Amino acid sequence: MPATTISSSQPCLGHVNLMLDTFLANININDLRAIVRSSLATCPSLTPSFIDAAKRRLEQKHPKTPSPVLEHLFVSLHTGDAMPGPALHDELSAIRSLYGVGMGIAGLQCLTDIVKATVGLRWEADGEMVDVLAVIDADITQAIQSAKEELMGGGSRESAITTATELKAAVKASRLDTEHWGGDFPFEKTADSLDYWHL
Repeated sequence: MPATTISSSQPCLGHVNLMLDTFLANININDLRAIVRSSLATCPSLTPSFIDAAKRRLEQKHPKTPSPVLEHLFVSLHTGDAMPGPALHDELSAIRSLYGVGMGIAGLQCLTDIVKATVGLRWEADGEMVDVLAVIDADITQAIQSAKEELMGGGSRESAITTATELKAAVKASRLDTEHWGGDFPFEKTADSLDYWHL
């Protein structure tokens, strides 16, 4: 059977040519990031289609990829203090992908699970755990901003209200828990951002 000929003037949607696909399969991830950033910076008209493609990809993956079991996000040492667990880094990367492409509500749902996972833990006043919690606090405030922009673009207000309510409850539980054992409440920026988020 003869091969179908496609006019070079017509884009082949959803596919790349074999050589470009070979390039994509083998390029170093840092080089690929640099190429994508350069393309988006020099051709801003690509940004909407890039974001749409990224959202479609993440929407396919996100519902099918359960968050790691909460106890793997943090681990307790023999001293009783907690440390970041093996699953936390990958979970935060996945969350940043969500809110970075405008899926802030979905990102906040995952971040709420992380806040919940900290309740009942203890940590040293100065150390890796404090640093990680400060990063998570900043992630939540960025995800809230992403969620606000998502709502302005027609995102689900009902989902945003549900997510914000759950996050507020988790933050309140964290505050009460850290006060109980004398720790420093780690989500102060989050609490302030939630106070100013009027839904």
